[in-house]
Amino acid sequence: MSRIGKQPIALPKGVTVTINKNEVTVKGPKGELKQTFNPDLTIEQQDGHVTVARPSDARHHRALHGLTRALLNNMVVGVSSGFEKKLIITGTGYRAEAAGKDLTFYLGYSHPITVKSTPTLSFEVPQESRGTVVIVKGIRKDEVGQVASEIRGLRPPEPYLGKGVAYADETIRRKAGKAGKSGKK
Repeated sequence: MSRIGKQPIALPKGVTVTINKNEVTVKGPKGELKQTFNPDLTIEQQDGHVTVARPSDARHHRALHGLTRALLNNMVVGVSSGFEKKLIITGTGYRAEAAGKDLTFYLGYSHPITVKSTPTLSFEVPQESRGTVVIVKGIRKDEVGQVASEIRGLRPPEPYLGKGVAYADETIRRKAGKAGKSGKK
């Protein structure tokens, strides 16, 4: 049996799960998420826990078992505490500004770049960071990761000076660069 799939999902206070055949709705203090799962799997709620069961040990059922449980767990965590990714901007003149709910980036291009917010996503630029730290917050783990990746892709960190947008926990492999002139004329 799947090690991930057989674990029950504990429901925190304030989170309710509604199961309608293969459609699951999770409501919590941060919002509401709805997703449709494979009808072969059985999703049940009992005693404050949600469990996922598979009908057989067929390869595709084994694969869906762990996936379904992980997606359900991400939905529960998202509506209760949410997800966030922190990005660090390095480089002279590189910065981000909050423009309402959207973000505007100045990354050395001839134009500013605007990143739009969604109903399940928000951005935060701490005042003390002076625009060099961006926090992407949301209730959907996949959306938070995707938008953070797209922001990093606007100006990935380069290996010589380390300038660009990087994740806070990312290690940038630095290169030495030129060794200098040899002294011969």
